[in-house]
Amino acid sequence: MLIRTTGLLLNDEKRATAGITLFSPLFSRETYLIGMQGDIRHVWQHPLIPGNYAYLLENGNLLWSGKTAEGPQPGGGKGGLIREYDWNGDVIWEHCDEAQHHDFRRLRNGNTMYLGWEPLSDKAAARVAGAEPGSEKDGVIWGDFLKEVDSEGKTVWEWHIEEHFPFEDFPLNPLSTRAEFAHANSLQELPDGNILLSFRKISTVAIVDRNSGEVIWHHRDEKWGQQHDAQMLDNGNILLFANGIHVPSGVFGSEIVEFDPETRERVWVYRGSPFYSFFSPHISGTSRLWSGNTLICEGITGRIFEVTPSGEIVWEYFNPRFAQGMEGMSNSVFRAYRYKADSPQIAGRLGTP
Repeated sequence: MLIRTTGLLLNDEKRATAGITLFSPLFSRETYLIGMQGDIRHVWQHPLIPGNYAYLLENGNLLWSGKTAEGPQPGGGKGGLIREYDWNGDVIWEHCDEAQHHDFRRLRNGNTMYLGWEPLSDKAAARVAGAEPGSEKDGVIWGDFLKEVDSEGKTVWEWHIEEHFPFEDFPLNPLSTRAEFAHANSLQELPDGNILLSFRKISTVAIVDRNSGEVIWHHRDEKWGQQHDAQMLDNGNILLFANGIHVPSGVFGSEIVEFDPETRERVWVYRGSPFYSFFSPHISGTSRLWSGNTLICEGITGRIFEVTPSGEIVWEYFNPRFAQGMEGMSNSVFRAYRYKADSPQIAGRLGTP
């Protein structure tokens, strides 16, 4: 998509969900809060480009990850440095793990959990099926791990895909490579303490039991086309950004999918009209707003927009900040979030618009 206009394109004040939107341009060193008119309300400065994104904690602090130079990078999404900033931009906590990638979450107990990469053992690698033969990264297949660290940076819980995942049941897509299995790109702590994970390279979401480490539920759908940002909603359904690449139909287009994890049936879908007009083959995210509308980050084009349950676009914004990316100038955004002006994250901090 050729981006000709940036900034605010649409704000239907009667139907859009009023609030403050947060995003971190993928190749810039800032995190922005903007108002409904696209006006900048607050900015955090960082020493690195993001290890994908940032979000606000309930105390109003910003939790952010930055991409460090060292460490493994078998695929996109590398981070390495996790920081918590206060409203003034002062660092009040940080943790460095060069293997960290994609996601990181502050848990209810105050600890921080994050995704990381590690090489699979030869025994585990031999169990990985599918993808292009010989496409390992320097002869290695990388796998995912989870670590939970306390405020002192001490690891208090960890999970390794090698120890718990039925590799044979989840062959990699024939159009993929064997550089990694299975490229986790989001994590969420569920109300019962278990962990919801999204695995891009196998188009699968899964729940890991916090006590045993076992995968107690999973669902694979090749029609998702290597999804991002899986999350369980308050109604118990799962919402995700279905990227729509390497799909069986061969017709490229992204979707936002909400499905019932018990019946596996789709209960709500957003698609572009025409279908191909909404497509981000990688990155991207979505969230259900308190109004019932859905906020969507079409990551590759830096497009953040809001749709009603009937799929009508009521707010639309293109990130106007371009920086040098991997393939030229880019305004890409990994995820975006919206907060109520009177939420714990925002209330009393921005003053009068």
